[in-house]
Order: sequence, then structure tokens, then C-alpha cells
Amino acid sequence: MQTVKIPVSIDPIRAASSQLSFEGLIPGKQLKRLNELSAGDCSDVTVSLQCGEDLQGIVYLNGKAVTELTLICQRCMTLFTTEVTVDFSFSPCGNEAEIDELPDAYDPIESNEIGEVRLHQLIEDELIVAMPLIPMHVSESCGQGDQDIVVGEIEPSQEERPNPFAVLEKLKSK
Repeated sequence: MQTVKIPVSIDPIRAASSQLSFEGLIPGKQLKRLNELSAGDCSDVTVSLQCGEDLQGIVYLNGKAVTELTLICQRCMTLFTTEVTVDFSFSPCGNEAEIDELPDAYDPIESNEIGEVRLHQLIEDELIVAMPLIPMHVSESCGQGDQDIVVGEIEPSQEERPNPFAVLEKLKSK
């Protein structure tokens, strides 16, 4: 199978009936939200996608997406590159009842008014969710490593305040 550009939108029901599968790329420049969250441009996203219908008659879109992101290490504040990989399994749903009946193996997705789903947006959403919350190098390769960072000094209190309960102590001893 040749590597092609992944379509921006797809009709999941037609794709499932034809049992289409795609292996291709989404240009990283097209994923604006992902680029805003990373410290540099994200690389092209490699996507493999299979469309079909399971034994229960549920239409599904299964796939995997892989990209490399440049992030800022929150320990040493330098740039580093990390690979983000997501596996996804979607099923189009039209209403709340269908969502409630959907097995846990599938995530529900909404179709637009003509019955298509925006693949680029779905894959971008999944990659954003899979990004590390606190991006850091591996401890061995981080400039700071396990070193503690001291931002300021805590000064001891200059004056001793009188104890506000000293009056009660006197009453207690009477």
C-alpha cells in the first residue's frame, strides 16, 4: 500500500461498507492547535486507518497516529523532541441513545450535516490529549536531572509575636 495524504473528512458509513484502509501522512503544518502547544513545528503525522463494521454491525474507524513534537523540558527549560503515539477506535453516533448503547471499545464521534467526520481534527484532538502534561527529559539526559532548584531564600521571622492565648493560660492556672 502506498503512502498518501490522509483525507480531511470521510464518510464513515461508506468507508466501512467498502472496508477502506489508509496509510499516509497528515502534514504537521495543517495541525495548528498542536503546533501552538508544542515549542516548535510538529513533524508530519504518520497515520494508519482501517474502516469497517464489526460482528454487531457497529461501524468503526480504527487506527494509529505517530508524530514527533518539540517540547520544553519543565525541569531544565531546554527543548527536546519526544514521540507521541495514539491508538484510536471511533464509531459514529447520531444521538444520545446510540452513545449509551455503544460498547466501551469505541469512542463516539459526531458526523456533520452531510454525514462526514473530520479526520484531521479527530486525530489532532487525540494527539493533544496524548501529549505529556509535564514534559520532561528522561532523568539521565536532562541538564538538571535530580538537582533541586532553589528560587529564593526563606528569611527567619525578625520579631517574636506575643502568644494570643497567653491570657487564657493565666485564666487556666487560676
